[in-house]
Amino acid sequence: MASFSDLSTGLKSPDDLCEVPQQRRLSLRTRLAFGFGTIAFGIKNNGFSTVLLLFYNQVAGLPADTVGLVIALALIFDSIADPVIGHFSDQTRSRWGRRHPYMYAAALPIGLFYMLLWAPPRGDHTVTLWYLVGVALLVRTMISFYEVPNTALGAELTSDYHERTVLTGYRELFGWIGAVSMQFLLFAVLLKPAPGFPVGQLNPAGYQTYGIVAGLTMTAAILISALGTHREIAALPKLGHPLPFTAAFANMRSALRSRAFVILLLSNLLASTNNGVTFAMSVYANTYIWEMQPGAIALFTLSLLVGVAMAFVIAPLAGRRLGKRTAAVVCVVSYLSLVTIPVMARVLGVFPANTSPLLLPILLTFVAIYAGFGIAGSILFGSMLSDVVEEDQARTGRRSEGVFFAGNFFILKCAGGLGIFLTGLIITAVGFPTGARPGAVPLDVLNHLALVYSGVTLILGGAGALVLWQYPISQQNHEARVAALAGDGGAGGPQAVNI
Repeated sequence: MASFSDLSTGLKSPDDLCEVPQQRRLSLRTRLAFGFGTIAFGIKNNGFSTVLLLFYNQVAGLPADTVGLVIALALIFDSIADPVIGHFSDQTRSRWGRRHPYMYAAALPIGLFYMLLWAPPRGDHTVTLWYLVGVALLVRTMISFYEVPNTALGAELTSDYHERTVLTGYRELFGWIGAVSMQFLLFAVLLKPAPGFPVGQLNPAGYQTYGIVAGLTMTAAILISALGTHREIAALPKLGHPLPFTAAFANMRSALRSRAFVILLLSNLLASTNNGVTFAMSVYANTYIWEMQPGAIALFTLSLLVGVAMAFVIAPLAGRRLGKRTAAVVCVVSYLSLVTIPVMARVLGVFPANTSPLLLPILLTFVAIYAGFGIAGSILFGSMLSDVVEEDQARTGRRSEGVFFAGNFFILKCAGGLGIFLTGLIITAVGFPTGARPGAVPLDVLNHLALVYSGVTLILGGAGALVLWQYPISQQNHEARVAALAGDGGAGGPQAVNI
């Protein structure tokens, strides 16, 4: 068994040897199965980022800044849970591999807790608030039990520089399919006006039905993905003895010595916080700035699928032509150049009026294009994170996929909470009324909202792109590193190296 001190020195015993993943292209079946489970994360992430604040603020009646704050505070527990899950996932040795036991275990609880999130007790706002804190925390934790091992599995399936981009593309594809399809169902079918609720977006019954359908879908997606990738367990790298739990936090500190990893974490914190603001603000913009009916908002979400399809093509092509880092920065800058144009054009009075038949087609076109660039950047980012694993293995002799992806996943959840928190602050700061009806919000409040949102987006997104430009891993040094670790001149077969 490895000792605590072995973390920095590496192990010499043959029992502590670790293989390098094969440099291989994966079958379409494996790619599809690997990506399919991300439907669950897509549903959860879209629900938290897009409608959770609206639901608990405008429907349940809690103050927007308070909802944002408590969601952000729930991340304190995640700061411990995610890295611990990553460590245990890395150190698990079973006939089902390192990742699959956690993936199977998470399936049922995720669905159940997500259903409960959208059916809070009514009447006492204090009770509702603590209910939100507790159930949101359970949802986040169980998502970690699936997502951390699943994303780590991607770095084990292949070490090929470009195949990792393709594999990450499938994760993004299915994640967005889950997010968009469930949001389409919510706005096109479930949020209908009813007696006492003339505005469909404020009808609580629609959210409860959404929670049930979404929860069942999340459970099914995780089980299908875990079963579909189960046969790959035998082809994964062979590992030596696990490290004891006493070494967990030293292992995490060691991961933070990777410059490439720290750059990715900081860049992701900035970019994903920006995305959190954008998603949370989009429902307010669609409802109050553009005064859309639920059916129009449903079409708005479908245009995201066009962007996903664009990104699925753009990311691998741009990565091959420009390298992952340059391609990702180009995608981010393109996204930032487009995402704030509609609301700023409305403030300047040069965008079609809400009654114009041109409004919806123009908005849908903008959404599809900027989403394509933004999602392509996210695909490339995920592929870059996989390459950090071999850089760390060359430095420490260990494979710690779970620790790296847990750190990134924690940042994603931090950013989501920060995004909602910032949106709540923005909404409160501009004096946006609670329980507002579309068409009744003063124009100066809407213009102030658009200006503050645009400024926050450009600052956060631009800072993230600048940080990402410092990422040091290229295709050339990655492939040389994998070849050196494999010890076979780059042929790609797994070969033991010290862990």
